[in-house]
Order: sequence, then C-alpha cells, then structure tokens
Amino acid sequence: MAEEKPELSYEQARDELTDVVRRLEAGGLTLEESLALWERGERLAAICGEWLEGARARLAAAMAERAEPTERPENAPF
Repeated sequence: MAEEKPELSYEQARDELTDVVRRLEAGGLTLEESLALWERGERLAAICGEWLEGARARLAAAMAERAEPTERPENAPF
C-alpha cells in the first residue's frame, strides 16, 4: 500500500493554519463559520503533522545509514 501524499506542502498548510488561527482569534464569526474554520484548522494541523513525521523518519533513516559501520575487506591494511 503506497503512502498518500498530503494535498498541500508543509509550508502551504502551515501558512493557511496560521491564517485560520488569526481569523478565529479575531472573532466576529458566526458559530457555523467558527466551526468550519476550526475543522479546517484540524485538517491543516494533521497535514503539518504528517509532513513532520515524514521528515523525522527520513532524518532517522539518514542518521542510521551514517552510523552503520562500513565493511572493510579482510585483507585491508587498517
């Protein structure tokens, strides 16, 4: 099963999430508008989380690869 990529980049989701928070904090919205924005914010936060988890996994894999000792031939001088 292939992993599905989020529809937005991390930066796009983060920027939109910042806007959602700003609009919610400003107030003046109806209850329905507030709920819709909150739900969108939850989806955006999940997208950001997916990107960050993917980045952590890639970094961990790269660090593990660097930490693996390289094998030398048995007749190597050192």
